[in-house]
Amino acid sequence: MEAYTSFAQVYDLFQDNVPYEEWAAYLTALLKEYGAEDGLVLDLGCGTGSMTQPLAKAGYDMIGADNSEEMLEIAMEKRAAAGLDILYLLQDMREFELYGTVRAVVSICDSMNYILDPDDLVQVFRLVNNYLDPGGVFIFDLNTEYKYRTLMGENTFAEDRQESSFIWQNYYDEQERINEYDLTLFIREGELYRKFEETHFQRCYLLKEIKEAAQAAGLEFVTAYDAFTRDPVRSDSERIYVVLREHGKTEKGR
Repeated sequence: MEAYTSFAQVYDLFQDNVPYEEWAAYLTALLKEYGAEDGLVLDLGCGTGSMTQPLAKAGYDMIGADNSEEMLEIAMEKRAAAGLDILYLLQDMREFELYGTVRAVVSICDSMNYILDPDDLVQVFRLVNNYLDPGGVFIFDLNTEYKYRTLMGENTFAEDRQESSFIWQNYYDEQERINEYDLTLFIREGELYRKFEETHFQRCYLLKEIKEAAQAAGLEFVTAYDAFTRDPVRSDSERIYVVLREHGKTEKGR
């Protein structure tokens, strides 16, 4: 699982078209609907904190975990500027550790797609189940096979701005269901631009595989939605939201 390095410098710049506040409102509504109205919430793969901060403003006690030191440095700068009380942890989601349980775990912006090995996905789910309060919920999103195959695979995207430019090439292996992102960045340093290159990989998981991984990890599958709706997943859904619930604990057995 690749960590964001050079891209961290300009990640927020090129994500400024993402309506994080609207995404956070949708996610908050889901959290409340499934019983997490307040309390500790862990944001797995929190990146620069663009989702962690709105959830903190919504009243949750937030913990953010990410395996990119560069992304977390930006998250902590944003935390200081906003005056928010958020705990950030430099941790790989396949090995994360907390001091106690949390009311909910969230993971947004296709962080779960970065788990390339299905066995690692089960391990992440096991850790989530372990650190959730009894009956706690795990809500995350995923890019879909439709999106990789139809919208991203074999396509190139580019954007040119004064501060930075990028070329983003995609290659989707339909048999392995792995999408390769080759990212070339030109980041302004004074009067010149420095070139950086990164390669990222994401795995496409079918919903049935998510259900199987959840069962193997002891989590209960609750539902899945076409993103930002309460509609069922469609064959042409580009992003889906999955809701899992902690299973196996009791209040006395925590």
